[in-house]
Amino acid sequence: MMPTWLRVTLAIAAGFAVWFTVATVGNLAIRWLLPGYAEVEKAMNFSLAMLIVRLVVGAVASLAAGVACVAIGRSARAGVYLFALLLLALFMPVHVGLWAKFPVWYHIIFLGSLVPLVVSGARLHSSRGMSAA
Repeated sequence: MMPTWLRVTLAIAAGFAVWFTVATVGNLAIRWLLPGYAEVEKAMNFSLAMLIVRLVVGAVASLAAGVACVAIGRSARAGVYLFALLLLALFMPVHVGLWAKFPVWYHIIFLGSLVPLVVSGARLHSSRGMSAA
């Protein structure tokens, strides 16, 4: 049996790996599918549609990371909550640094959704596992 601390650590590592993989793939897809995105990305001069698509990618990444955390952490639910809080702590200074680049509503939605979406992804996975049993 794996010690709880190790399971929590692996769950957190899996959460970060999945979040950044999904976000990176999503960002590459946005560049490819959304006309003009690649041209404005460096200056971060996004249109409303681009901002919304970026929020959707972040939401999908957060849900997927929650699934990964609970899949690895199983009954050690602390991994999900610790990961969610660490993810928020990671992005807070990033968004403070980008505060003037984006509308306030964008920061509020992105930062405010991180923890709930990670937890929702974990619950979604847990409820599916219970219904399959």
